Amino acid sequence: MPELQVRLPRPHPRQLEFLASKRPRRIIRAGRRGGKTIGVAILAVESFLDGKRVLYTAPTQDQVDTFWRTVVRALQPAIDAGVFALNKTTHAIERPGTEQKIRAKTAWNADTLRGDYADLLIFDEWQLMAEDAWETVGAPMMADRNGTAVFIYTPPSLRSRSASKAIDPRHAARMYARAQQDDTGRWAAFSFPSQANPHISAEALDDLAQDMTSIAYRMEILAEDVDENPAALWTRKIIENARVLKAPELDRIAVGIDPSVTATGDEAGVLVAGRCGDEYYVIEDRSLQASPIEWARAAVIAYHAHMADRIIAESNNGGEMVAQTLRTVDPAVPIRLVTASRGKAPRAEPISALYEQGRVHHVGAFPALEDEMCHWTPGDPSPNRMDALVWVLTELRARSARKIIDRRRIGL
Repeated sequence: MPELQVRLPRPHPRQLEFLASKRPRRIIRAGRRGGKTIGVAILAVESFLDGKRVLYTAPTQDQVDTFWRTVVRALQPAIDAGVFALNKTTHAIERPGTEQKIRAKTAWNADTLRGDYADLLIFDEWQLMAEDAWETVGAPMMADRNGTAVFIYTPPSLRSRSASKAIDPRHAARMYARAQQDDTGRWAAFSFPSQANPHISAEALDDLAQDMTSIAYRMEILAEDVDENPAALWTRKIIENARVLKAPELDRIAVGIDPSVTATGDEAGVLVAGRCGDEYYVIEDRSLQASPIEWARAAVIAYHAHMADRIIAESNNGGEMVAQTLRTVDPAVPIRLVTASRGKAPRAEPISALYEQGRVHHVGAFPALEDEMCHWTPGDPSPNRMDALVWVLTELRARSARKIIDRRRIGL
């Protein structure tokens, strides 16, 4: 092939580090606007020009567009000369008659990634994608061609995690930690904050500290994987120490809901918990991003599946509509509407105290719920799963207290 004119941006020093790596598995942790997407666009173009087949994936079209603009700009002279063919519809550039190709597509999970193969596979915004995009489809895609896989992520703040399709919202951080410990020569881990990009304003980044929580700034700007917030009401150690594999026979079971009321389907918290004596057990997390009728259906299904005593739902957001929606699914289901008359912290603190006493047990693991619990601090908007947890445990605790009072009144 004759020498081609290529218009690639000049990589900054941190980008050069992962561009120079020869490891077949690479993971890049970077702050917002740190240059990670431009960096892998450079890698993609260089691999393509070397005759490789490149597949880039990201969760949304907006994320794909940033990568694709850089790729098309770099290869435009060769496209204009007819050396490469550009397909704008499929976001693909190829050399006709060969397997040499570069393509960008959206991919939340394994289903949206099927039907392709690559020498270089790039997952951008990996923290938002489902694990099976790699485990089920991506990894086998590498087998035939002994290819290279690159994972790029920004540690997600608590608010941004609600958009993730992952079962474990910390799966990218766990992969990064494993890569750091790898001694086989397969994995390489790279990390840099937003400030590493010389093309963005350091002053603007400093100003962001005034608009973000300190934890969100550490994660999304400084590119730190923060396992828990020091100011949070829960710690992972407390949760882990009380974890069990199986619950005993329970005296009472309830389903807690933190409802969403938008037709577009914001996330709704749906938690199942029970009580045995003075011990409490979190049994299942059925939270979902869905319309009101869908979360109502999920709550009623949970109610019947666990033979619960009632459903507890917050009424501040939606009022009587919450009960009406539940009764649309099952008119006979017992419902107790609760109203948040105090702030979120006063409601959550007694439940946090139960955990500190070792009286609340998670039956198995609930990564998304536990992530919310260990990152939320009083004053922040409370996440959905955690709110549902607080409501259902508050109800179980209150009914236990009322039962003790009633026994005292009759001299038992």
